[in-house]
Amino acid sequence: MKLLAIYPSLDIRFVTVVLLAMGLSTPGQAEITSLDSANIDDVLNNAAVSIVNFYADWCRFSQMLHPIFEESSNIVREEFPETKQVVFARVDCDQHSDIAQRYRITKYPTLKMFRNGMMMKREYRGQRSVAAIADFIRQQQVNPVKELQSMEEMNTLDRSKRNIIAYFESKDSENYNTYAKVANILRDDCTFLSAFGAISQAERFSGDNIIYKPVGESIAEMVYLGSLTNFDLTYAWAQDKCVPLVREITFENGEELTEEGIPFLILFHVKEDTQSLEKFQHEVARQLISEKGSINFLHADCEKFRHPLLHIQKTPADCPVIAIDSFRHMYVYPDYKDLNIPGKLRQFVLDLHSGKLHREFHHGPDPTDSTPGQEETGGEVASSPPESSFQKLAPSETRYTILNRGRDEL
Repeated sequence: MKLLAIYPSLDIRFVTVVLLAMGLSTPGQAEITSLDSANIDDVLNNAAVSIVNFYADWCRFSQMLHPIFEESSNIVREEFPETKQVVFARVDCDQHSDIAQRYRITKYPTLKMFRNGMMMKREYRGQRSVAAIADFIRQQQVNPVKELQSMEEMNTLDRSKRNIIAYFESKDSENYNTYAKVANILRDDCTFLSAFGAISQAERFSGDNIIYKPVGESIAEMVYLGSLTNFDLTYAWAQDKCVPLVREITFENGEELTEEGIPFLILFHVKEDTQSLEKFQHEVARQLISEKGSINFLHADCEKFRHPLLHIQKTPADCPVIAIDSFRHMYVYPDYKDLNIPGKLRQFVLDLHSGKLHREFHHGPDPTDSTPGQEETGGEVASSPPESSFQKLAPSETRYTILNRGRDEL
C-alpha cells in the first residue's frame, strides 16, 4: 500500500501481477466449469478425467468446499496443463435438479468422477482438503496397465485377483488404446496387464488378443472374441469378468452400492456356508441374468449383519435368508428351500418390479392370491386373511439406517 501512496499513477494491474508472484493474492483463478443441461455432455465426453462437485448454495458444507475445490483445481492445472486431460466442474443442484436426478445425487456436496463421460461407480470419499483432492487426481493419472517385461512374470501372477492380460504387437495402436481406456474405467475391479512386440509374440499366433484369468488356479482362462477396436464390446466383456454377478455387501461398501440406485436382492448367510452362496449364485445366473442392471445381486455375512437382521425379524440362526431391499421396505423370500424351484426366485423379483410386493406389504395379499373357499364382500375378504405370500417387515427402514444401526452394534 505504501507503494501506491508514493506512486499514485502506478497501474494497479502491475501491483496485481506482483502480488500474484508473491503468492499474496486471494484465490479465484481456478478454472471450474459450470455445467448445465446444454453443455454437460460435451464437457464430460471430451475430458479424459472429470471431477464434478454437485452442490447446493444453501448447504454449509458446500460453501466450505468451494475454495478447497478451486485451489485443488489450481494445483492440478499446473501439473496437468492439457485442458482436456483433467476437468474440474460443478453443478448447482438447485438450479439443475434434472442433472442431480440423472446422477442420483442425494446429498451435498457430492464429488463424482467421470472418464470420457462415463460416471465411475465409486465417488470421491477422501478428505475434503486441497492436498487430498489433488493427490486423488494424481492417482487417477497413473496408468493402470502393468507392462510385462517377460513372460516369466506370468508365473508370479496373483490368482486371488481377477486378471486381464492383453498381447499386442505395438503399444502405439488402436487396439491398445481401446484396452487402456477400458482398464482406466475398471481399474478398481481388475488387474490389467499387457505385453508387446517380441515378448508377446508367442501369444499372438492369431493376432492381438485379450484373455481373462479368473480367481483360482484351476479355473480355465477365457478369450475375448470381439472387436479389439470396439470400446463398447470390449468394456462390456471386461465388466462382465471384473464385476461379479453376485457381490458381497459390507458396511464399507454399502453406501456405494446404494448410490447405484437399484434395489438389492440379498442372500444373508453364515460366512462359512459357501454351499448356500454357490447355490444362490447358480440360481441368480440361471433365473435372473436378464434382470442384471435392474437389481443388484448381493450376499452378506449373517454374523456381521446380526443387528440389521433383527429389523427383518430374523437372526443368524435363520440363515440362509433371501430378502429384497427396495430402499423403502424389505421383503423376505418365503423359504430358502424353494430356491431351486424353476422360476420362483425370478417371480419374486418380477413381483417387486410390478409393485405386487409393495401392495402386499401395505394391504395384504392380492385378491387373486386368495385361498380357495374365501369370498370377497365389499372389496374385503370375508374370512380372516391368510398370511401374505411375502413376510411383512418393519416399514420404512432405509439402507443407510440399517447399515448404520448394524455398524453401531459391531
